[in-house]
Amino acid sequence: MRLDCDNEGFLRDLADWTPTAAAQLAAAEDILLTESHWEIITLIRHYHGQFNISPPTRVLVKVVAEQLGPEKGRSIYIMQLFGGKPAKLVAKIAGLPKPTNCD
Repeated sequence: MRLDCDNEGFLRDLADWTPTAAAQLAAAEDILLTESHWEIITLIRHYHGQFNISPPTRVLVKVVAEQLGPEKGRSIYIMQLFGGKPAKLVAKIAGLPKPTNCD
């Protein structure tokens, strides 16, 4: 399946997102999605649904800590799953817009 993405790999139409699309977007970043990834993807999609924004890193970490516990709500944990710019990659794989503070 070919996804319509912008030059940074974000979906142009958020309605095109599916779990299969997420796996494809993750594979393009050399990430194999696990249950731990899906917890955060589901959480950020819910956050976006509530606030209509992709959270920047600090907010992402805070929300993960509140919802999934302090062990998972740490920058290092999220970086181990998604790499050096976790808020950007989580948003991309979750089919959401790039957070405003990400380059």
